[in-house]
Amino acid sequence: MAEEKKSAPGKQPAAKAPAAGKAPAAGKAPAGGKAPATDKAAAPAAAAPKAAAATPAAAPAPEKKMKPSARHTGSAKAARRKLRKKKSQIQARRKKEFTYRGHTMEELLNMPLADIIELLPARARRTYIRGLNEEQQVFVEKLKVAHGPVRTHRREIPILPEFVGKTAMVYTGKDFAQVDIKPEMIGHALGEFAMTRRAVSHSGLGVGATRSSKFMPLK
Repeated sequence: MAEEKKSAPGKQPAAKAPAAGKAPAAGKAPAGGKAPATDKAAAPAAAAPKAAAATPAAAPAPEKKMKPSARHTGSAKAARRKLRKKKSQIQARRKKEFTYRGHTMEELLNMPLADIIELLPARARRTYIRGLNEEQQVFVEKLKVAHGPVRTHRREIPILPEFVGKTAMVYTGKDFAQVDIKPEMIGHALGEFAMTRRAVSHSGLGVGATRSSKFMPLK
């Protein structure tokens, strides 16, 4: 009976139904006929708004500072060498012009003594307001016209702009120290630049200074 059913004419095996939950492969039409055209047009249109909503406008990324080694091609050692070479080629900066209380040296030399006194510190200003004594006045007059060093025992004389470029020999209690007057010394006393003390330097201990060296032979 089974063989008769298989060989019965006019009967064909039934087509297998697709498994539940599985859709036909994309791009392939089902066996029964062509896929409707509306499905292809509707698929991109539905996916477009979802893609737009999923990707908001991206903010511009902040710029990162580049390291010295990244600005130059090659290794970090080569980058440092290039930077050192570049720095060595920079010209020397112009020396800053000297000013005293906002006035240049030329302006100070053209100012009257009364105006210069107002610019000095309190101690120096008081010395010139009260007036110089005879010894101080003699030294100031000599220094103004001198072309060489001028000796003095008056260490307390304040330096004026007129003294700049002159040389004074200031007494230290033992000898005379040479002081070349510069613009930075204006308002200071002459004695500040002629030291009266020296640094003390001790030698080694003498024989007999300690118990261990008491019986050492003299060399």
